Amino acid sequence: MMIENSCAFTGHRPQKLPWRYDESAAGCVRLKAILAEKIAELADAGTTTFLSGMAEGTDTWAALAVLALREKNPALKLHCVLPCKGQADRWTASARALYFSILEQADIVTYVGEDYHKDCMLERNRYLVDHAAKLLAVYNGERRGGTAMTIRYARKLGRETIIIDPSSGLVVHEKPL
Repeated sequence: MMIENSCAFTGHRPQKLPWRYDESAAGCVRLKAILAEKIAELADAGTTTFLSGMAEGTDTWAALAVLALREKNPALKLHCVLPCKGQADRWTASARALYFSILEQADIVTYVGEDYHKDCMLERNRYLVDHAAKLLAVYNGERRGGTAMTIRYARKLGRETIIIDPSSGLVVHEKPL
């Protein structure tokens, strides 16, 4: 059930990005700025609901950008869509603290499933696309992986897709056919 005026996020976890977990790296700082700018543009154009799968990296950075914008625009809503209850169980203490802080500030938290199983991330990604009019992705062009599959699924459903290349910062905006 697609929600009008909504945008879901997908993108790589830190280990697939050139700077890995070094958020002070110039590329990471630039990517976060581009991501925040695109989210602000979407909000200015009428997008009010943002869906984050809350994985480390892109999803978390996008959620933080929405929360920052919501301070100035309380009409914005953050919907966290989690694959299972224990998503962050194996993360570092600092990553878990950030994760739970974001969840506490979210307008809606949805668990796609109770327990971890091999397809729970795929189910979460499909939920994100099924419930959003647009997809904002940080994508390095890899053919395999969850981000690639989520983009293909969004295209198949005719969703507007905005893709940010994490290395170059190039943004490609794909309108549905």
